[in-house]
Amino acid sequence: MSTATSTQRSPRYLDPALSPEERAEDLLARMTLEEKAGLLFQPATAMNDDGTPLDAPHPEYAVHTATEVVRDRHITHLHLLNGEDPYRIAQWHNHIQDMAADTRLGIPVTVSTDPRHGTFSSPLTGETMEHLSRWPEHTGFGALPEDEAERRVEEYADVVRREYLAMGFRVALGPMADLFTEPRWSRGYGTFGEDPETVARLTAAFLRGLRGGDALGPDSVAAVVKHFPGGGPQLKGDDAHDTRYPEQVYPGGRRGLHLKPFQAAIGAGATQMMTYYGKPVGTDWPEVGFAFNKPVVEGILRGELGFDGIVVSDWYVIDQTVFQGHTFGPNAYGLEDRTPIQRLAAALDAGLDQFGGDDCTEHIVELVRSGQVSEERIDVSARRLLREKFRLGLFENRHVDPGHASQLCGSRPLRTAGRAAQSDSTVLVKNDNSLLPVAPGSKIYVEGIDPAVFTGHAEIVTDPAAADLALLRLHAPYSQDPDGLISYFHGGDLAFTAEQNAHVRAIAAQAPTAVAVYLERPAVMPEIAGAAHAVLGDFGADDAVLAHLILGTRAPLGHLPFDLPSSMNAVETHPEDVPFSTVAPLYRYGHGLRYEG
Repeated sequence: MSTATSTQRSPRYLDPALSPEERAEDLLARMTLEEKAGLLFQPATAMNDDGTPLDAPHPEYAVHTATEVVRDRHITHLHLLNGEDPYRIAQWHNHIQDMAADTRLGIPVTVSTDPRHGTFSSPLTGETMEHLSRWPEHTGFGALPEDEAERRVEEYADVVRREYLAMGFRVALGPMADLFTEPRWSRGYGTFGEDPETVARLTAAFLRGLRGGDALGPDSVAAVVKHFPGGGPQLKGDDAHDTRYPEQVYPGGRRGLHLKPFQAAIGAGATQMMTYYGKPVGTDWPEVGFAFNKPVVEGILRGELGFDGIVVSDWYVIDQTVFQGHTFGPNAYGLEDRTPIQRLAAALDAGLDQFGGDDCTEHIVELVRSGQVSEERIDVSARRLLREKFRLGLFENRHVDPGHASQLCGSRPLRTAGRAAQSDSTVLVKNDNSLLPVAPGSKIYVEGIDPAVFTGHAEIVTDPAAADLALLRLHAPYSQDPDGLISYFHGGDLAFTAEQNAHVRAIAAQAPTAVAVYLERPAVMPEIAGAAHAVLGDFGADDAVLAHLILGTRAPLGHLPFDLPSSMNAVETHPEDVPFSTVAPLYRYGHGLRYEG
């Protein structure tokens, strides 16, 4: 009798009454080495447009099919690259979970995503989804009024949490806790700005909103705080995604400053951290990528800062893939001459738990079987990864409701909140003679904005000389580089061209002129600011939002989250790691005017 009861009893790891730690230990003891190896990888995957798992090669992404990674490689963490329809993403999620439930231990899949709510869209760092609520980039939250920024960030993260949960995403690859100290850096738009204290506070606020409670639980989305130890000081701002630009530099000796937001994240309960690609140059740290940098990961993150959560590498530091015709990886700086299995051994020794993008589980098995790495070391990382799954309640919440995802994601209240953040974060940089806002019914000449957004509120004219206001919308400058992965980002020169400057001067000579600049990066614009009568800086705003600001039905409340440099020479000669270090900036951090009256 007792034998039969024991045989029928469910495994302890399926008992929700036990703690995540107890459940993780029980499950770990039941796993084969191959199953443990599967935990240590988070490969990218893609879905078919109809919501079914990938079952054949994808035309844009060189990724394995779902069957290969979930059933054959025992992988239980996936990073979804594509997907436009929340209903279809939720369907895909459920298909993946059904597949995982049919494996020997039935471990559910943890699905992650890059940011999907902003303006900038890149297949490498986050594809914007039109069916979700739309918000400014994170620099825009750094631009919100200081007395309400933390609350607004927490509210925003709560919306992200709800929309992600509805689709089945349980891990967000963010926030970026990096400091935007190098104006040329092509990924600065994803940070909360240049000021270390602001970035620290808003990083912690984002984690609170994404968690949705005092502790990580079934209603939470886990955050992967990135990019330790701070990716901002890239040499000349060239991003280390591209293997031509591996150097991270500290000419001002301020590397400790870049750790402050990560300290704040740990204090706010962060459970996952991502290392960046770059290799430090000119320091006492080894000149190897941070995923392999033991003094940084084990010494600082785990030792000095006391972090005991999951450390995941950025994508493809072990091996390579082909991405829309470009070779991606291995971004193994300082270890280029090593084999993939040697890189894995070095990263495990450095303290890494999981590898993004890669899926070479067989190398983990070989490392253990050959005696190069102990199975106990693999258990350390596997335990952390299992513990997170149990904290998130994945075993009890395997499926989502596609209908709920369709109704919630991008719903009117969430879109309204997003547009309010777009508006309130916009900075009134200049407003000579109170040009803005203009009166209803004014004659407006527009470039770079849909004239339809003014329908019923202003008269659109085609000749600037006939206008009460000429409105020009511009994008912060960047250089085109068709080679390598850098082509997916906006880097290089920050100055507007002579032709652009001349065009603004010509328009401003014919009519009172307002220029709105999307400040994806800190534009160098002394000529434009000098010629225009009014200047607005936004961080991702719909045309309709801009129209409301021009007409005064909403007012810009933002302040600059970074300095606007006065020249490219000032940018080129400043130390990349030091905030507010360009000489004589045109406008200082914190600058922002208000409408009168």
